Amino acid sequence: MSAGTPEISVGRLAAGMAISAMLLLAGAALAESDVAQGSAAQAGERQSQSQQYSDGRASTMPGTTTEDRYAPLVTTGERTKAGRMTASGKLSATEAVSQAASEDFWFFHADVQLFNDDDHDGYYHGIDVLFDADTIYETADVYAVLYLSYEGGPWNEYAVTDTFRIFGATSDDEYVVVTELTSGYPRGNYDLLIDLYDTWDGRLVATLGPEDSSALSYLPLEDFNRDDPDAGDSVVVVDNGGGALDLWTVLAGLLYVLAFWLVRRRQRLNRIVRDADSYRA
Repeated sequence: MSAGTPEISVGRLAAGMAISAMLLLAGAALAESDVAQGSAAQAGERQSQSQQYSDGRASTMPGTTTEDRYAPLVTTGERTKAGRMTASGKLSATEAVSQAASEDFWFFHADVQLFNDDDHDGYYHGIDVLFDADTIYETADVYAVLYLSYEGGPWNEYAVTDTFRIFGATSDDEYVVVTELTSGYPRGNYDLLIDLYDTWDGRLVATLGPEDSSALSYLPLEDFNRDDPDAGDSVVVVDNGGGALDLWTVLAGLLYVLAFWLVRRRQRLNRIVRDADSYRA
């Protein structure tokens, strides 16, 4: 080694290379996590997942499973419904709301069960809605649109059912919509509204809301992202001063941070894949 060239120990060089590798790995992992969350959530877009059951809560075979995305939650203003038109051409809410409900259709009852309160703060990100719609006719094909209202604000659509058949006034045709709110729903009390449409002519034929059933009022909800049991966790870094030991201390700290992040990521993935079927099991 030539004169004047600082001597670099093998240990310090190895530690430096290890630290660089760890930083690159951690950076790549964090970047992957950011991409997975998506730009939609950053923009306030509401996201949820719903499953439908056409024969009540006793059903073991779910119907359609949908991944739904809606515009950001409207929280202020009059309690009205935003206009909508589905790809199938179903009637928009602004058109339907001006029509009188039909005396030929009605809701016999509805029930709501909340599930998944991961951080145990009393606010849930899962909603299990059961309703029994009846008609004077022997059979009728209908579909329902479900809305949430945040703290008494406007109605925001969050789920639309498939077309299903009801049979007179029997109780054997209860319909269930199980939804997990993923993002875009702040912690608070929500009211729930169900609109029923006749597929024969697209008319709004029955409505059930918090004024009709207390089961649909003051529901403590928040989305999955806010329902995080580890949101308050923090990482403490201790500075032990200078010296050759610093490299190993920093390396150990980085390993701890990366391990902490990986555990958190695995916990989040485990929460994500634990869908409504596990709640119903």
